[in-house]
Amino acid sequence: MDRAARKKFIELTQRRIKPGSGSSVSFLKTRTWTHPVANISNLLTVPYTIVGGVATRLYMPARKTPNLDILIHTASAAQLYPELATTATRLGELSFGGTSWQLADRTLLSILTDERPWVTEALTQPNFAPDGQPIIALPYLVLMKLATSRTSDLGDLSRMLGQASELELARVKSIIAIYDRESLEDLESLIQLGRLEFET
Repeated sequence: MDRAARKKFIELTQRRIKPGSGSSVSFLKTRTWTHPVANISNLLTVPYTIVGGVATRLYMPARKTPNLDILIHTASAAQLYPELATTATRLGELSFGGTSWQLADRTLLSILTDERPWVTEALTQPNFAPDGQPIIALPYLVLMKLATSRTSDLGDLSRMLGQASELELARVKSIIAIYDRESLEDLESLIQLGRLEFET
């Protein structure tokens, strides 16, 4: 979805959403790690961070997803792929950069490769899941989801941003101002949409 389409989608949602019309506040505040996640830390020898649906579990109620998505720096692919090929099956290329794999436990692993300036920051400043795996920090997850802007991404964004602390939001805004300044207005709208879920 391009920026113009994203703006129209947000405007439509703003017109139709009603305060408190979403899930219960207690549900919105839950954070669980109960759905199985393959621990790949022993398979990878390069810096990585978990992104996608699994990453959102640190910032909103868990979404069950059969896939595990990770981000690595493009420069690390040449080292990682041959190593991973000894324990996993390569399924193919991803249209947006990277490769798809199947692990021994049948987990589908998508390895997103990127070399934009913020990637190194995201890889060196992760949060951590209960099992110790690195999870992309909220500002960079927001940056990625703004870039793709599928309807599911926009829903995730409003839900995560709506319950983020002021300190977290300040950090998100700072990163977006550096790397995607044109999205700042949409970011503010998504924060307000997310907060409406908590109003009664």
